[in-house]
Amino acid sequence: MSAPDQRWVIVARILRPRGNKGEVAAELLTDFPERLTRLTEVFLGAGDRSGTQEPYAAALTSCWLSQNHKGQAVFHFEGCHSISQAEKFRGLEVLLPIEQRMTLAAGQFFVDDLIGCSVFENFPEPPVVSSPPCSLASAPALLGVVRDVQFTGEGVSGTPLLTIDTSAGELLVPLAEDICTRIDTRARRIDVVLPEGLRDLNHG
Repeated sequence: MSAPDQRWVIVARILRPRGNKGEVAAELLTDFPERLTRLTEVFLGAGDRSGTQEPYAAALTSCWLSQNHKGQAVFHFEGCHSISQAEKFRGLEVLLPIEQRMTLAAGQFFVDDLIGCSVFENFPEPPVVSSPPCSLASAPALLGVVRDVQFTGEGVSGTPLLTIDTSAGELLVPLAEDICTRIDTRARRIDVVLPEGLRDLNHG
């Protein structure tokens, strides 16, 4: 799904058929996977590979979280009883209407809200001394656009990283309050103050 399409929330992406009973394995794309096990209906869409086809409703017989593969779930859709029937779901995205999205605490954000945001770099205020009038150099400059959000791994604490496409290449920026000083997902904008040496770490 494209970032501007705010009517849907992507919660999983179907990878492949699983077993021979019509079940499919899916990559989880939600911080609240347990809620999927209680759903009786989801919506399926073809994501970036499709044209303008509207997501369609699909009834769920069952859904459970995989014990063997972290970050995956198994979906069994109603009327799907064979590998060949399950194959047609390969690559589809599992969606929920935006109205059903979980409510987050202040300071928390959904990954799909961050992807596609424009990132502006702000510069620390120089010390107040006799100097020329404020120049354009201190105004926020467009750094790039968020392409992805990287996490440290299952069960590992750490700050997520924003993957930003810039004119100089990919830049990884920690999603930390002292660096990402303002996040406005409605305006699709993130303001950052980059610590000295961060670019060198990225290109070292």
